[in-house]
Parts: sequence; C-alpha cells; structure tokens
Amino acid sequence: MASSLELGLDTFGDVTRGPHSALQPHAAVLREVVEQGVLADELGVDFFGVGEHHRADFAVSAPDIVLAAIATRTSRIRLGSAVTVLSSDDPIRVFQRFSTLDGLSSGRAEVILGRGSFTESFPLFGFDLSQYERLFAEKLDLFAALRAGGPVTWQGSIRPPLTEQSVFPPTESEPLRTWIGVGGSPESVVRAARYDMPMLLAIIGGDPARFRPYVDLFARASAEMGRPVRPIGVHSPGFVGETDEAAREAFWPDYKRMHDRIGAERGWPPLEKAQFEREIERGSLYVGSPETVAAKIAKTVKALGLSRFQLKYSAGPLPQADLMRCIELFGTRVAPLVRELAAN
Repeated sequence: MASSLELGLDTFGDVTRGPHSALQPHAAVLREVVEQGVLADELGVDFFGVGEHHRADFAVSAPDIVLAAIATRTSRIRLGSAVTVLSSDDPIRVFQRFSTLDGLSSGRAEVILGRGSFTESFPLFGFDLSQYERLFAEKLDLFAALRAGGPVTWQGSIRPPLTEQSVFPPTESEPLRTWIGVGGSPESVVRAARYDMPMLLAIIGGDPARFRPYVDLFARASAEMGRPVRPIGVHSPGFVGETDEAAREAFWPDYKRMHDRIGAERGWPPLEKAQFEREIERGSLYVGSPETVAAKIAKTVKALGLSRFQLKYSAGPLPQADLMRCIELFGTRVAPLVRELAAN
C-alpha cells in the first residue's frame, strides 16, 4: 500500500482576500488556482483536484476548464474534479470534457463523480431535486457505458435512448480514470463496486476510522460481484503551517467564516473554537505543523487501507500567500513523511 500511496490536494476555489483584505474578483481567484496547481506539480504532489460550485463564495463552476489551463503548464501531476456534480450535468458532455482534458494532459485526467453537498446547480440547470437519486443513478449508468468505449447503446427515463452512438474524443489509451464520490451512503459504496470504479470517501467530520465499515463493505461487494477491490481514497479538510499554533491561528478565522456562512443556510449552529480544536485532535480536520498533519494522514491511511489521501486546503477567504505556503509545506515536508510513516 505505502509504495503506491498517492497524496493529493483539493481546492474549491474559495474567493480569497487580496490587498487591504478585500475579497478578490472571481477572475483573479481562478488565476490563483492555476498557480496553485502549477506549484503542486513542481513539488511532486500526485494529484490536484478542483471542485465545482455555482455560488458567490466559490470561483470555480467549470473545473475542467481550470484543469486544462493547469495541464498546459504542468508535466506529471494528475488532474481531476473534486467533485463533478453529475446529477445536474450531461454525462456525454462530462465525458467529452474530461476525455479532452485527458488528451491535452497526455493521460493525466481524472473525474470524481458525485451528487455534491450543494444543490444550487439543480435549479440553475432546470433539474428537479425530487429526482435527486434517479438523476445520479441513470447518469452514472450512461457515463459508465461511455467510459467503456466504442459505440454506445443505452436507454433510461431521463433522456432519449442512444443506439450505436459514438462519442468523441475517445481517451488515448486507458479508460478515463473515474472515481465515485461517497459521502455516507452504503448504497453509494455498493454502486462503486458495481461499476468497478475506485471509491473516494468525503470525510469532513468525526473520527475517520468510523468509515472502516464502508471500506469492508466495498471489499465484500466487490468480491461478491467477482471484481477486484479498486483503490480507496479520502478527501478531508486541513491546513499546514510552520507550527501547530501558527496553523491553527491562520486557519481558524477563515474556516469559521466559511463554516458559519454555509451553516446559516443549513441550520447549523455557529462553530465554536472548542469544537474546531476537538475536530483537529480527534476528528477529520488535518491542521498543524507538517509533522502533525503527516502523522494524522498516515494514521488514516493505515486505518482505512487507503491508496490516496486528498487534503482540501482551501477554506474561506484565506489569502493566496497562505495557500501557496501550505502547498509548499505539503509537497516538501508532509508528503515524504506520510510515505515514511505509512510504510512502517
């Protein structure tokens, strides 16, 4: 496991503070995200993921376009979504966009398909939230058929059928690397096994070890279907600073702003400092010095038997300088130490 462990970084393109603490325009944030991806590549990070949102506090609504910009300036890092909200998109267009990215990047593209925890895209694109489950299930089925290659014949209830329809461009060599994002549903775990795709667990709170039953279910379902167990990854929030104290001090105010803004929409109480610190100590918030963050990631890797860990390092209006320093510390100090600890 340790020799093939992949370590990645995720961002949602949170709108950041610029000079004089003013929030930056979305266009400026997009350019910053590209620079973050380029730095991650230079430092040897394995994967760079960009999320999709359709709201004022996140700048990225088209991750594939941002990833294509990064692809032209990088040579080795894998590039993917985190996540693509398939339920409110067209599976054919998603496949085409990411197969195009795959060609531009010489086979480095990935797509993580999920339903997303934000629902703004549903009314924006004219989809009914009452069909939340059906939309994802049928669109994933169509995407899986497209990913298999060749002319596609498919029928469902959400769009007209396809008969021996070819879709372009095809990927150059291997099938497009596709993960199923899982937030907490056993049905999603079994679905990933059914489609023979890797599973990415979004763990944003609580002890990561509580997801071990999902890992076991994935292995059991894969075996029952006569398939090998595909890689398992985790996406969790965090931030790396020079010291534990410096990391918490830099991260806390903006993390709280983000949490409370989203929480106000969802009925959550305001985040208390003690809750924040408990989540760092015993939960799924990876905040601290390189040594602290590396030790916690390695513990999660071992507990869940992971092939990949993705740190979601953006959180609220954290300025570009802080984000770039976090990426630098992750690439130069956290990643090597995680590999060493995970191997023991």
